Amino acid sequence: MGAGVPAQELLHNAGNEATGGIWRVARDGGSAVLKILVPGRDGFTGHFVTSGDPGHWNYWKREVLAYSTGFAATAFAEGGLYSPEVLDIVERADGSIALWLQDVRGTPGMHSGSAGLGDVAYRIGVAQARWLARPPAQGWLARDWLRDYTLTQPVDEPLDWDHPVVAAHWSPLLRDTLRTMWQRRHDLLAAADKLPRTLCHHDLWPMNLIVGQRGPVLLDWAFTGPGPIGEDVANMTLDAFWDGMSDLSLIDDVTAAVADGYRRGLGGAVDEATIAHAIRVTGAAKYFWLAPRMVMAAARQRTGKGYDTRTAQAMIEGRAPVLELVSRWARQVLA
Repeated sequence: MGAGVPAQELLHNAGNEATGGIWRVARDGGSAVLKILVPGRDGFTGHFVTSGDPGHWNYWKREVLAYSTGFAATAFAEGGLYSPEVLDIVERADGSIALWLQDVRGTPGMHSGSAGLGDVAYRIGVAQARWLARPPAQGWLARDWLRDYTLTQPVDEPLDWDHPVVAAHWSPLLRDTLRTMWQRRHDLLAAADKLPRTLCHHDLWPMNLIVGQRGPVLLDWAFTGPGPIGEDVANMTLDAFWDGMSDLSLIDDVTAAVADGYRRGLGGAVDEATIAHAIRVTGAAKYFWLAPRMVMAAARQRTGKGYDTRTAQAMIEGRAPVLELVSRWARQVLA
């Protein structure tokens, strides 16, 4: 970054081995975003271990390739979704890569409200209609991101679904459904496999959105690759609320606005019943592991880190309405 250069570290998933840090820094009389990507870190362990395999869900160099080839700038442009402008890409002596990006100014996705997220869903639908049944095939795209990301989540069994903290905030029906989701995780993924395929971002949530002057700008292209319809917008719906950053009273409005926007965006390319089913399937398939991880946290009295720093008890209570939504989706899928 250079000595004496003002830098502001930006909130990000510091638990991803690929990310060496993200900062807003001074550059060329203005500001820019600097993201350092690393092939690995000594002694790193955890779910977000990087890989040198270009098709791996956490291939460390994918985001650099998405930007350097122009893929990120054009992949969803048909729907009016953009990526930050690339200012520079520098290979560093230690093997890491410095990715210099435009510092996009505008309304953060978390402040977009239901109408704003519905508009993004519409644009995603328009863009993904282009890729239906013929997603791009670059070798560095994630091969099977949904399956690879979810099935490698570390969950230690047996799980105490009747732990006092869990039982205090999750009803018997909710606990039973969440347990069933975990037990039938392969069925959920198989249902997702039957959906029409398109190009997915795979990390579409409000923290990766900024509504700028040109329109919505989509950040963080590290996971992009082929996937089922519905996955990106189901994730955007649920991820708006998991970490306690959004008003839970808006969950019904956001859910309806996103589903309606996506349906309109696909514009008849897929029938409405399939779209509604796809959102339910992919939402359940993306998060069958989350409740088990939360049960583990309750048993170990862990406090969250990263985006959600609540205690396990506060997290279990605060996420209950979101889990109720995803469990309703799962019951319909697994009936």
